[in-house]
Amino acid sequence: MINDSHQLDAEVRLRPATMADAASLAAALTRSRAYMRPWEPLRPEVFYTEHGQRERLAGMLADRDAGRSMSWVLADEQDRAVGGFNLNGIVLGPFRSGTLGYWVDIEYAGRGLATTAVSRICESARDDLRLHRVEAGTLLDNVASQRVLLKCGFEEYGMAPRCLHIDGEWRDHRLFQRILHDDPPAG
Repeated sequence: MINDSHQLDAEVRLRPATMADAASLAAALTRSRAYMRPWEPLRPEVFYTEHGQRERLAGMLADRDAGRSMSWVLADEQDRAVGGFNLNGIVLGPFRSGTLGYWVDIEYAGRGLATTAVSRICESARDDLRLHRVEAGTLLDNVASQRVLLKCGFEEYGMAPRCLHIDGEWRDHRLFQRILHDDPPAG
């Protein structure tokens, strides 16, 4: 699945992010800015522009090419990005883990797309990347994201005080993990 596309519903598919996504990511992030503000760091204005997204994608794709991360977008029927999913901080060896982050455009929220995408990404993390576990964190009051993780087989394993600087303050996060398999590390 790493480089494949997967239909999630009649209108939206999950596919690897590309540089061509810069303009549609900027539009989706701008459209969803107020909606996502409680869960996002404060961003400079350039973040919401095509130029800012092109720079961000360049870094994400370089990390992908180095094996440190994998990035996907939700793409609509016109192949415009309407959400983003990242598996960051990929570590191999005896740890074999990565950290998941995601967002969905306000116009596509509440349709179960995040749940379906997270399930597919966990399958890919297990089968393609051969990871042992995937972790994720949510703000304490982000019940919708916690519900997605729990539906996808994640379990809460702790709380990280003042973990990330979100919406102008250091915020506590609930920590979740999904153990993907118990086989010994491969290669």
